[in-house]
Parts: sequence; C-alpha cells; structure tokens
Amino acid sequence: MFLKVHELAFLFGLLGNIVSFGVFLSPVPTFYGIYKKKSSKGFQSIPYICALASATLLLYYGIMKTHAYLIISINTFGCFIEISYLFLYIIYAPREAKISTLKLIVICNIGGLGLLILLVNLLVPKQHRVSTVGWVCAAYSLAVFASPLSVMRKVIKTKSVEYMPFLLSLSLTLNAVMWFFYGLLIKDKFIAMPNILGFLFGVAQMILYMMYQGSTKTDLPTENQLANKTDVNEVPIVAVELPDVRSDNVEGSARPMK
Repeated sequence: MFLKVHELAFLFGLLGNIVSFGVFLSPVPTFYGIYKKKSSKGFQSIPYICALASATLLLYYGIMKTHAYLIISINTFGCFIEISYLFLYIIYAPREAKISTLKLIVICNIGGLGLLILLVNLLVPKQHRVSTVGWVCAAYSLAVFASPLSVMRKVIKTKSVEYMPFLLSLSLTLNAVMWFFYGLLIKDKFIAMPNILGFLFGVAQMILYMMYQGSTKTDLPTENQLANKTDVNEVPIVAVELPDVRSDNVEGSARPMK
C-alpha cells in the first residue's frame, strides 16, 4: 500500500537476485568434492552447459532492454559461476568427457549464441529485436523448467526423495515467484510467463517430497537385473540319460522332466 509499482518491481527483482544467487551457488559442495577427489568421474556437465546457455541468453536480453539492471546483474554472475564450474569440471574430467564437454560448449554456448546474435541483427527489424530475443528466452526457460519431470518420475518410481532435495525445490519455487512478480510489475511477459510453469513444478516437487518423505526406498532394477530376471516355472529341465555300456544304447538319450 505504501510502495509504488516501480518500487515493488525493484523489491521483487532484488529478492529474485538474492534467491538466484543462492541457486547458482548450490553446486559448490559438488565441485568442492570434485576438487578434493581430483576427479569429476560420475558427474555430467550438461546441466551446467544448459545453465550457462540460459544465463547468456537472459544477459543478452537484458542488455537489449532498457533499464534491465537486475536482469543483467544476476545473469552476469550466473555466467561467471557456470564458466567456473565447467572449467573445474574439464580440468578433472576423463579425456572423453573433456572432449565431449568442449564440443557442447562450442556448439551450444558459443555457436548457438553467436548464431542467434547474427540472425537477430541481420534478419529482424530493429524494433522487433527485443521481443524476438525475449521469445527465445521464454521458450528456453520453459524447457529448463520442465526438466525436473524426469526427477519427479524417478521419485514416484523409487518412492524416495533422495534425488530431489527439499531445499533446492523450495529455492527454485521462491525464485520463480520473485521473478514472476518482477516480470508482472514491469509488464515483461517474457520474464513472467515461464516462471508460472516454474512455480507449478516447484509446488509439485514439494508435494511429492511430503508424500514420499520417510517412505521405504524401492531400488530401480538395472538393465542386467532385468535381463537376468527369469521365471523359474518357465525353465524347461532336461535330464540326460548317460549311455550304458552294458546295453546297446551307446549314444545316450534325453527326456524332458517336470
């Protein structure tokens, strides 16, 4: 009641920066463990490549907009921290993982962003460039927000929440709320729309957490276990009758038995 619209927008944007800052720093324990072990074996670089792509896209969008300082600030930090994670990953990754990670960075982060900038500047009229980049950012953000579906499916199958930490789900939900209201108050649909989906998925994750918290874990069978799983009742048993030197049966015979 006592704040104007632009002051509320700044407040939500500032809170969004604070929460996003924490989300960006959440993988620090993982990479500290990689540093201690001197190996990134068992970890994937794709989530950090995707996070870097998201941060660079939003940074480009923020630069093209006017007075988008809060978008620029958090995504500048996001680019820096994601590059740091990837640099550390590459140092301690096996040779094949290093090569594949570098290829993905060149194709997705450097090539993809470079191609977008080139196409926007060559093909899109100046007055439509901001909205074009905004639609690209919104589409990519929607895809990123939908990524927890695989984790939610795993939680339901295993009845275990070890794959979905509650604090991370809560942080992502709060993050979506802050940026939704920021986008709504500054009338930026490209910021507000994707965060509606982010909020819904975040709430769904927390509901799943409460449903399966304390449940007995059901391990998912591996491919080898599935391949080796056989019903004993379906196995035919054959008894081989050895040849009897005292009879004419010198070749032996086989007869089925139950």
